[in-house]
Amino acid sequence: MHVQIVLFDGFDPLDVIAPYEVLYAGGSASDGAVTVELVSAEGPREVVSGTGALALRATAALDPDRPGLVLIPGASGRVGEPGETPDLDADAEAEWQQDEFIPVLLGRTLSTQLPGLLKAAMDNPQVTMTAVCGGSLVLAMAGLIEGRYATTHHMGLDMLDATGVHAVRARVVDDGDLVTGAGVTSGLDLGLYLLEREVGPQIAHAVEELFAHERRGTVWRAHGPAPTAF
Repeated sequence: MHVQIVLFDGFDPLDVIAPYEVLYAGGSASDGAVTVELVSAEGPREVVSGTGALALRATAALDPDRPGLVLIPGASGRVGEPGETPDLDADAEAEWQQDEFIPVLLGRTLSTQLPGLLKAAMDNPQVTMTAVCGGSLVLAMAGLIEGRYATTHHMGLDMLDATGVHAVRARVVDDGDLVTGAGVTSGLDLGLYLLEREVGPQIAHAVEELFAHERRGTVWRAHGPAPTAF
């Protein structure tokens, strides 16, 4: 199983590093059954995260024809909407203004080659699309997951729902060839679940033990009876 983790300008570092570490360890534990690489829509390049202080190198272009998984991270920046200004002193406000809002960073991906590549990947029956945090919003804003079940950071669930996605308040949501994780540290849980689903529970358990991290929550699927109100 090959995993392409997509970098874009403003990405959130933990959304990338957490699943990368888990999936890379899964490859080590399975004699190479899992391989992972960092890619971008533009090809090999240094990609600056939303923190501005950390950059990672994409070693290849996103290849929608390659079987396996594609993983989209969220962005790292200011929480809220453009136009909101906190009550800060002059120095703090100047520093605050240097950061960009997360919705702006996510929306900027729409003007790149990324949406077209993601659509081609989702049209490939040999590809499973996955996302952490705001990554599902990238897919939603590109019009690629309308009517699907997905999750994102709890602060973005209303926005996800507004795009026509069935937003689910869950740690990990499995909608077949679309698997999404909620906010920030859920990238660990998403990675572990993908190992269990695609490679097997023994490999996932071995990595879980290595990382001293127990996967949280029930993976949500649109199966079985719906609960009645409590």
